[in-house]
Amino acid sequence: MATAMERLSFLQPSVAKMSKPFVSLCPEVTRSDALALMHWLEDDAVVRYLSDSRDVSRTIERAIDRVHMPILTHLFNQGGRFFMAYDRHDRPVGFVRLVPSGPDCEMVLVIGDRENWGRRLGGSAIAEGMKRAFFDLRAERLIAKIHTENTRSLNAFLRCGFEPESETPTTLHSFSVTAERYLKLLRDRTLGGRGDIHIPEIDKARLMELLFVQEQGNMAMAMAVVELEHELERAIVVEPQRVARNVVTMNSRALVRLDEVPVEVALVYPGDADESAGKLSVCSDVGAAILGFREGDCVDWRVDGRTRRIRVERVVYQPEAAGDFHL
Repeated sequence: MATAMERLSFLQPSVAKMSKPFVSLCPEVTRSDALALMHWLEDDAVVRYLSDSRDVSRTIERAIDRVHMPILTHLFNQGGRFFMAYDRHDRPVGFVRLVPSGPDCEMVLVIGDRENWGRRLGGSAIAEGMKRAFFDLRAERLIAKIHTENTRSLNAFLRCGFEPESETPTTLHSFSVTAERYLKLLRDRTLGGRGDIHIPEIDKARLMELLFVQEQGNMAMAMAVVELEHELERAIVVEPQRVARNVVTMNSRALVRLDEVPVEVALVYPGDADESAGKLSVCSDVGAAILGFREGDCVDWRVDGRTRRIRVERVVYQPEAAGDFHL
């Protein structure tokens, strides 16, 4: 992609750093990830409040002892979905496990790197886990069972919209959030995360139809598609005539910086995508990231298995601003 679009060497590199806590979840588990997990789970302070630490430990031990492969993802996904949690520098800091049970799903979260405790990475990991539970697994309710003395975890789940459900005799508190409540929190923009994005109403209608067709066709839900649906649900929808000229809408062309690499891209529907010509599908990693962005907006985003800094430098062409409402 960069070879055809690297045209912006005159632009100054962005020096602004993302100050908010950031965690990305990776569904691939490598052997080195498994060794890091084993190290964390040998720390009593880490597993003290972990409700299923013995089960997780046994799974990891079996994976390392019996299978001599570099990728162990399929073993960790038995009985649920397992994600490694990485910081913005792609260093492993913990894991999230999602365990479906009928229409419900339980989340188990661990920030295993003690140096990152107190930095609110847990809240970021919870938000990412919620996204996957509701948009990928299609859970109707997400549950978390937390030890009553684990105040840091209790506060993190409450900040993310979970509500107390019950207390059990084993001193575990049960918290939950429904899909309906989660969508309301997204639309009210009370979950934090990246700033507001704006989408013309016709773009949202077309993209929601695209996602519906994909789901009805039982197509594999790539992570970028999950991210796209999440962005559509939280977007501020505006009339095409009222969208600001500096917003990236469908069929816009924009000057974008990926880390320090400047590129010019056109944001298009999947059928029109041609990466060699700089036409990026809205269902691609970068495409889903820049939809609804304004000039100057910047975000850390997982692209092709690693975290990239994405910044919109300038909107070169926008159909709405040009009066091309048919596009």
